Amino acid sequence: MIFITGDTHGLHDFAKLAVFAREHAEITKNDYMIICGDFGGVWTRETLRDTLQKYDDLPFTTLFADGNHENYALLSEYPESELFGGKVQIITPSVIRLMRGQIFTLEGKTFFVFGGATSTDAEMRVEGVSVFKEELPSQSEFNEAMINLEKAHNKVDFIVTHSCDERALFYPPLVRCTTKRGVYPENLMLSCFEDKVTYSHWYFGHYHLDGDLTDRKTVLYNTIRRLV
Repeated sequence: MIFITGDTHGLHDFAKLAVFAREHAEITKNDYMIICGDFGGVWTRETLRDTLQKYDDLPFTTLFADGNHENYALLSEYPESELFGGKVQIITPSVIRLMRGQIFTLEGKTFFVFGGATSTDAEMRVEGVSVFKEELPSQSEFNEAMINLEKAHNKVDFIVTHSCDERALFYPPLVRCTTKRGVYPENLMLSCFEDKVTYSHWYFGHYHLDGDLTDRKTVLYNTIRRLV
């Protein structure tokens, strides 16, 4: 089985996973929970072991796209490898980062993953400590994404991102956020995928909201949905 949810921010929004695990005794490590960015479990060396132990103790395997609230300096210390058909970083055997621009195959379904976003509170954070330039997707990551999509004939089952394309910002429930936050570079970048890719459903986090924008696009925060 494959499930998906929104930001967890380390242990700040971890409770939804713990409650879900208690209510689903049938789940095993062969099942997957996808986090749509802002995983935040790799944040400081002092809290790393305890935080990751909490995730390891969950009955399922956690897969995460990266968001804007990640410690990219600490994440960079984990080597890249290949799993599920794309590039990953194995944080622990049951906590795995899905790298940007990759296409993964899980349970016979294909997932195009493209994390990253702009921190709207960057002015309140410290560069290299609590905010990192790597939070914004690079041109090389975008180029690799386009190459991988071409190989897949621009067709996948699911798109998983942290932020969303520009047009999505003007659908309820996001339109209020658009007024406050505005449009950022990643929204424009993600619009290229909206125009190019044929997909069944697109899931993203970042906005701390839950709701269906359309019958094919959903923002997640506390809601957990089963995909397969």
